[in-house]
Amino acid sequence: MKHTGELAVQRRAGVRAGEWGSARTRPEIPPAAAEFLTRQRMLVIGASGRDGRLWATALTGAAGFTRATGERTIVIDALPGEHDPLAGLAENAEAEIGMLAIEPRTRRRMRVNGRAVRDGARLVVHTEQTYANCPKYIQARDITEEPAEPGAGGSSSARLLTGEHRAWIESADTFFVATRAPGLGADLSHRGGDPGFVRVAGERRLVWPDYVGNSMYMTLGNLELDESCGLLFLDWDSGDALHLTGRAHVDWDPGEVPGAQRLVEFELDLAVLVRGASPLRWRFEDYSRFNPPVSSASPASAVDDEEHRGK
Repeated sequence: MKHTGELAVQRRAGVRAGEWGSARTRPEIPPAAAEFLTRQRMLVIGASGRDGRLWATALTGAAGFTRATGERTIVIDALPGEHDPLAGLAENAEAEIGMLAIEPRTRRRMRVNGRAVRDGARLVVHTEQTYANCPKYIQARDITEEPAEPGAGGSSSARLLTGEHRAWIESADTFFVATRAPGLGADLSHRGGDPGFVRVAGERRLVWPDYVGNSMYMTLGNLELDESCGLLFLDWDSGDALHLTGRAHVDWDPGEVPGAQRLVEFELDLAVLVRGASPLRWRFEDYSRFNPPVSSASPASAVDDEEHRGK
């Protein structure tokens, strides 16, 4: 099925429509991808929660907790925790799911989209799209061998961004974004840059630059058809997770933002902070050489000015 959202974005971006995007994916899991999956300790997923909103979260386990068991079947021996906004995923019905297996140490990543069902304490995913991504904008990190201290647990939710949320977001060099399109499934992708590349533009608004990528435009294509969007910011040192859900749209005039081909503006509906969401602790190694510089003239500055003028 042609993805009309991707085709529209490709035409506007000056890419020959139909040569990239979903049309270049395959449903089968290549042997190299299956081997890559078995090494991973973390999988990031995007799906609709019990509330109908779109969320992104991370699942973790020992190497092998995610594995291919057939040409189009992946088994995940993990479920979202009780405080996670995706708790109960696929417990009563099949769920559209987007997945990203990412290995920050080697800057390798693999994306999978499909449909998930619950099988006891695990998820079974029937794949519809599998494909590799380039290493751009992935910051090198490695899992430390030190045992993680138990997290304090618990969660809190807010409809406005707090000071803690803002400081976390504006110091982030990585986040994950979940999108979906009616009849075409869910997708989960990675975004990276130097700290400050994501800016808070108000109590409910974020703005980030869309850098040059692989011209597939799967995230932007979904947003063309459905503005629903879920974001995940991980605290690599503590294992805490900040989940945001809301709506996003593309601003095709990036202004003077270095490296930006366009901007994405996100409006928050709900934020959920989960303490100790992940037992993994990561050691930072270095930034991607592809990261554009972050200027003092942030992508949010114009929006900030407009908001202040309107008050």
